[in-house]
Amino acid sequence: MKKKMTNREKTFWAVIIPVLILFFTFNTLPMIKGFIYSFTNYRGYGTYDYVGLRNYIDLFADARVGKSYLFTFKYALAGTVLVNALSLILALGLNSQIRLKSALRGIYFVPNILGGLVIGYIFSFIFTYILPAVGNVFHIGFLQNSILASEKYAWIGVLIVGVWQAVAMNTIIYISGLQTVPEDVYEASMMDGASKWKEFWKITLPLVMPFVTINLVLSTKNFLMVFDQIMSLTKGGPAQSTESISYLIYRNGMDGGQFGFQSANAVLFFFVIVTISIIQMTIMNKKEEQL
Repeated sequence: MKKKMTNREKTFWAVIIPVLILFFTFNTLPMIKGFIYSFTNYRGYGTYDYVGLRNYIDLFADARVGKSYLFTFKYALAGTVLVNALSLILALGLNSQIRLKSALRGIYFVPNILGGLVIGYIFSFIFTYILPAVGNVFHIGFLQNSILASEKYAWIGVLIVGVWQAVAMNTIIYISGLQTVPEDVYEASMMDGASKWKEFWKITLPLVMPFVTINLVLSTKNFLMVFDQIMSLTKGGPAQSTESISYLIYRNGMDGGQFGFQSANAVLFFFVIVTISIIQMTIMNKKEEQL
């Protein structure tokens, strides 16, 4: 005999089925269609023909695509290192016995609440008008021109904004990790006469290594997918020096008539991110076992 569903089970399926339908409609289905379009010469409108692997082959011969990958990797590497170093330092400070600790935790988290485009436009105004004005008043040479107008240094302006916004969430994760470290361990190290520096390297860091792994993977993924900061600050310029992969896919795929070609780029980029994440997880898991 068929078992009759309980009210609990009915409620479960009533909640989960609409969620699965929405997820498939707005996530899985577009991803499948994008994968199919990557084998076509579709321009985003009109008819199209299947071209096999030609789009994937052309990706490796396209200088603009190669330049965008180099910029994105450089940006992601610098951003990941800076964010995790700053987040860990902030977490150590906010986890210590200081006054107004709760208020400070709320204040530093504000950048994460604001949208990436909003923050980008605010910093664009600062870089373009406020800092040059300050540089002219005080005769500070490197501030007199907007950093966003420099082909060589514009990426640093984008990096500053990206790091400033990303630090908050990583700090929260590190604080959660620090709070799992037993106080008894620190008391024992104090009795042994260990310095704060040695305490950090021998006790704190090994015990929060799982949280380091989480932050490294998440921050690398987020920096590789940078889009909002590029859109609001530089739009890929000057001279395509800050054109990230995500921005190139959006710009040429939607406006440049390369929907099929950029769909192939998106598929390739997806596998690049997954591969990097797997490598990071493998290395960090081995590091955790050694510690």
